[in-house]
Amino acid sequence: MPIPGSFHDIGVELSEHVATVSLRRPPHNFFDAQLIGEIASAFEALDADAGCRAIVLSAQGKSFCAGANFGGNDASADAGSRDASTAQLYRAAVRLFRTAKPIIAAVHGPAIGGGLGLALVADFRVTCAEATFSANFTKLGFHPGFGLTVTLPELIGKNAAALLFLTSRRIKGEEAHRIGLADVLAAQSEVGSAAHSLAREIAACAPLGVVATRATMRQGLADRIAAATERELAQQSRLRSTQDFQEGIRASIERREPRFEGQ
Repeated sequence: MPIPGSFHDIGVELSEHVATVSLRRPPHNFFDAQLIGEIASAFEALDADAGCRAIVLSAQGKSFCAGANFGGNDASADAGSRDASTAQLYRAAVRLFRTAKPIIAAVHGPAIGGGLGLALVADFRVTCAEATFSANFTKLGFHPGFGLTVTLPELIGKNAAALLFLTSRRIKGEEAHRIGLADVLAAQSEVGSAAHSLAREIAACAPLGVVATRATMRQGLADRIAAATERELAQQSRLRSTQDFQEGIRASIERREPRFEGQ
């Protein structure tokens, strides 16, 4: 059953107490403030719907979410407008973390940069060997965002998170599962069905008890994300004006290794 709402880049359906929110910007589902705002509005609508007991966040196309789209953008574009857009995006991201219902991310392909941040909004991640995960910000001459400085260390530990942040390395689904970044490993063709199976298992439990237990375990998380994104944005604003950031974006667009100068 489709959920009413003004959604352009996502699909929202509800069946047997499990909602599916799917990103529909294939092939890579690059995001902006509008897309994250749509997801937040869908989650809020599902929170208000007693028929929804769990949410599966999935995506069409090759990638789960490859992050923000720098392609075709000048890295030296008006800093004020970029900062305002990012601030709007992070306000929407905080709304995601205020969702009351459990969320399972079906990560069938790359979750990169802010796309990894989106995957970590969820309580659980179902993935496959073919998926890739990367907090690639330092390879862009940039600073992590989307609350990842809170969510990634809490999930896999401070040292493991620092390793991913400071190297910008990509890891495959099996490694993500081994270190606890993903909770279920399935065949790529079965990621969606495995995510829905977990969601149905949660939905079979008492909904009030589930929501109350989750709220206790995630107490204060959204507020910590709000504080973290303020600092993340400040650091991103500072680094956006550097030559290294411009080089990082150019190298990414040109698909080559960056040549950083520390300026």
